[in-house]
Amino acid sequence: MSWTSSDLASDTSWRLCWSAPELAELLHWAGKVDAKALATQPWLVASAVASAPALLAARASEMRRELIHGRGISLISGLDAQAGTSDQLAVIFLLFSALLGSLRSQNAAGHLLGHVTDIGADSKDPTTRIYQTNERQTFHTDSTDCVGLLCLRTAKSGGSSMVVSVDAVYKRMAAQAPALAARLFEPIATDRRGEEPEGELPWFEIPVLSPSVDCVTGIYQRQYIDSAQRFPEAPTPDVQYVQALDLFDQIMNDPAMHAQMDFAPGDMQFVHNHSLLHDRTGFVDHDDPERRRHLLRVWLSLPGDRALPDAFAQRYGTTTVGDRGGIMVPGAALTIQLPSTL
Repeated sequence: MSWTSSDLASDTSWRLCWSAPELAELLHWAGKVDAKALATQPWLVASAVASAPALLAARASEMRRELIHGRGISLISGLDAQAGTSDQLAVIFLLFSALLGSLRSQNAAGHLLGHVTDIGADSKDPTTRIYQTNERQTFHTDSTDCVGLLCLRTAKSGGSSMVVSVDAVYKRMAAQAPALAARLFEPIATDRRGEEPEGELPWFEIPVLSPSVDCVTGIYQRQYIDSAQRFPEAPTPDVQYVQALDLFDQIMNDPAMHAQMDFAPGDMQFVHNHSLLHDRTGFVDHDDPERRRHLLRVWLSLPGDRALPDAFAQRYGTTTVGDRGGIMVPGAALTIQLPSTL
């Protein structure tokens, strides 16, 4: 569904709150799962999902519909971030996320649970993932159907979440500069940042935009497009294509196009990568390491999601609905890295 900032502000159906019965079920269900056992045996997530309470399964189904067929974003509040340890909150997040879709690896280490926190990484290093810094990320998609976040702690200032409808951006761009908009349907090299599946090049070539049934599908990370040029063999975009990328960025950054929101501890946000691009503002963190900004992250493949063009198999491994996306490299084993192990 195509939307602008004012649309999302006036229709807040994507903002949800846990009911008291749901929270009770959530805490009871997750309380049956040992966090440390889950870390070494990630398949226990699937076992737990098989016995999920009907109330939570219905909530997940509602949110999945909003992601795939609605606004492309769902944010649910009301979980007390002080209700348990960080590891216990991680179990809650993993289990509910697995009701929405199948967990996917987020990096070369095979992590099914990611940690979005500033580790002091150098953003100029072509192997750095920008979420490991405190800098603004810029609008992008992740290599999976859906990305989910659980806020454990917020920054001292900044770190706001931003989302934008790729279809709305495309429509405005097509009206403003149709020749430039058309270029984004041509393949372009995007850096894998050192996370190459077996037999693949260190970059992939997928168009920024692909036609879907009644909208467009996006896959985009401008910094990774730019850094792909470190490979002499990677195709170089011509001047007009660069102009198209610049205009695409300019339109996304118009406050009239994107929505901005702040998280509170306990908030869960899920974003559909095919219909939205997401971003976060830069932030200043607390001096105390125990108070620093920390989000948990999952990548999910959603059952019932839209079909993807064959070109996506370069990045997603397969385009099979419900079983695609994530990053797998030779020798990687799927693991769950709990907050207490950081």
